[in-house]
Amino acid sequence: MASIENNQIHPDVRRLGRIARRLVPAMNEKFFRRGNWFMNHFAKGHFPKDMHVTEHWVNRSDDTRLRLVVASPLHPKPQATGVLWLHGGGYAMEIPEIDLTYARHIQAVSNAVVVMPDYRRSVETPYPAALDDAYLALKWLSAHHDELGVNAHQLFVAGESAGGGLTAALTLYARDQGKISIAFQMPLYPMLDDRPTASNANNDAPIWNSTSNANAWRLYLGDAYRTDDVSPYAAPARATDYRQLPPTYTFVARSSRFIRRR
Repeated sequence: MASIENNQIHPDVRRLGRIARRLVPAMNEKFFRRGNWFMNHFAKGHFPKDMHVTEHWVNRSDDTRLRLVVASPLHPKPQATGVLWLHGGGYAMEIPEIDLTYARHIQAVSNAVVVMPDYRRSVETPYPAALDDAYLALKWLSAHHDELGVNAHQLFVAGESAGGGLTAALTLYARDQGKISIAFQMPLYPMLDDRPTASNANNDAPIWNSTSNANAWRLYLGDAYRTDDVSPYAAPARATDYRQLPPTYTFVARSSRFIRRR
């Protein structure tokens, strides 16, 4: 039934998986919209008291505004690393506040200012809205490096899941624009490829499975989904030119079907 043995999955994880499968068989557009509604009403603007977190706003070309959540060190030091952190959520949901823990971890081990854009999700506007917002946030970070106390030559881009995919896409895009140099990228278990692969086919894992993955890509790519007309800036696994990209750190989880003990 599966590619790994039952004893490779901890019993507690297996039990939680059974519960999660019943509660959320698969993520679809309705689920993503409800998740966004909940986060926007109950999580947005709630910042930990032991972190220095501020909000900033940047004008888009259509006169709407992009919200940036900026986590600065409690005890600033000069020449901080500027980290643009892109949250996950299948390109379809979540907000920066959900990922402030990552900012906390980054600042625990480094002198860093973490900028987290509230980029547009696919349930609002599909690709390239999220990429446009990520690049706008990168330009803001670069332009405001002095007042943020950031070293202009130490701009990092990082994120997890969809944020990891957006990290890789933004790094490709910034390289091709040739205006801002990214010193390092860290796409963690990134959402890179819209095409069926060995790791995302027939995956029945709780929460994020083949169906959830397909639903998320369909929302993000719109009419281009499952066609050859998909840009590497949307699905970075489609890129063929890897020249002049910054040093990169990444990791992925081992993919297998979820084991149900009989």
